[in-house]
Amino acid sequence: MNCVIGIDLGSNSLGVVKFDCKSKEPIDSLSYVVRTASSLVDKKIIDEGAIQRVINALFDAKSKISFEGCIVNAVTTEAMRTATNANEALEKIKEATNIEFKIISPQEEAKLTLDAVKNRLQILGINKDFVALDIGGGSTEVSFYIDRKIYTKSFKIGIVTIVSEVKNTNRLEEVILEKVKPIKDFIDKYNKDNLVFVSTAGTPTTVAALKHGLNYETYDAKIINGTTLRIDELDFYLNKLLDMSIKERQIAVGVGREDLIVAGILIFKAIFVILNKKETIVVDDSLREGVALKSCLDKK
Repeated sequence: MNCVIGIDLGSNSLGVVKFDCKSKEPIDSLSYVVRTASSLVDKKIIDEGAIQRVINALFDAKSKISFEGCIVNAVTTEAMRTATNANEALEKIKEATNIEFKIISPQEEAKLTLDAVKNRLQILGINKDFVALDIGGGSTEVSFYIDRKIYTKSFKIGIVTIVSEVKNTNRLEEVILEKVKPIKDFIDKYNKDNLVFVSTAGTPTTVAALKHGLNYETYDAKIINGTTLRIDELDFYLNKLLDMSIKERQIAVGVGREDLIVAGILIFKAIFVILNKKETIVVDDSLREGVALKSCLDKK
């Protein structure tokens, strides 16, 4: 089979996709909450618990998706860029799973994600210039695609790191509004009224899933791709989540994400306001698909 396994180890999640190079579509995909950056703010390291969660997730992925006959391309981002023991942590993961991760730069992360977003938009029949938002666990990337040129920047605000930093949840929105100010400076340079606003990664896709009546277990990327969200819907689903019990929220968004989704929605909303857009198109495709696409092109 003409297939590639793309793996993205982020600050919160591990994403695995089996990708068909011919159709440029995922064959199968899995996502795991591994909280790689759980000790990053306090200790500047990837702790043993996080390393083991990554190893366990990779073993589980291999048991559910056949890697046989496929090229495997694995990358990792902000948590490993920042951790003082990144090389040691990745070596332990490689020894246990035989999967070698490459630490990529914020620029490469944004470009690969953008490639995946462009591919999905083309499949959806949308061929316009756009601005893409990717909210991660340890960083947030904003990328403009204008006249076939890319303008991108990574910002050190993510859902895991902000929750680790702000112990008082009542101050979460206040701190986020302060931290997104540099994002406004960047956006103001390139933003235009005619740009399509596209959002990807866990927070937008989770809100889109709630809109479709899906939960963590019933999540379906085919349903999510192309979903339109308005800014007022972010408030609606944030309040809906806040009214849930912890157990209900875990069912809705996944165990290990229940305390992060609130921060994610607040970051999402703050950048939505800065962009001054009325709606966003949500796509499930992100870095792992971009990694797979690149591998497909490299095979030619």
